[in-house]
Amino acid sequence: NVSFKAYLTDGSIVDVHNPSGMPEVTKIDHIDEPYIWAQIISQNEYVGSIMTLCIERRGILKNQVYLTTDRVELTFEMPLSGIVFDFYDKLKSISRGSASFDYHAAGFRPSKLVKLDILLNGESVDALSTITHVDNSVFLGRRMCERLKELLPRQQFDIAIQAAIGGKIIARETVKQVRKD
Repeated sequence: NVSFKAYLTDGSIVDVHNPSGMPEVTKIDHIDEPYIWAQIISQNEYVGSIMTLCIERRGILKNQVYLTTDRVELTFEMPLSGIVFDFYDKLKSISRGSASFDYHAAGFRPSKLVKLDILLNGESVDALSTITHVDNSVFLGRRMCERLKELLPRQQFDIAIQAAIGGKIIARETVKQVRKD
């Protein structure tokens, strides 16, 4: 997990280490997210794929330097949460193992983050909740609902799987009940 800083309307600052520690939406003024400077050195034939991967993770290209005729160094400013999950594995598979990756902290920046809750039959499941960027929240909510529909076994009753931000439902799937036929 990545720790965020939530600035509340009363002037206090709360460190958020997991989604259950997120204050109510009405009390939050803004949220700061940790950013990094990422340096990637690779062959120039993989530059396009690497740039696409970094931009998908909300990275901003800051510098591009050709070290030799076939080696390039890319410098990105990107959120730490963008590289925590599976960034390194995808970078290595895109570059066929030839890319090197290094990063260092660049401080905190304000971001539009929300808490995405997963509800099973109307009850929130804290273990499935996550903090994500507003732009990715609908896609992530739909994907999580679809995946849970595949994984959850059928029961004697319907199971409603919902993704919600605050009180707003953004995605829904239903695991149908087992029938006698």
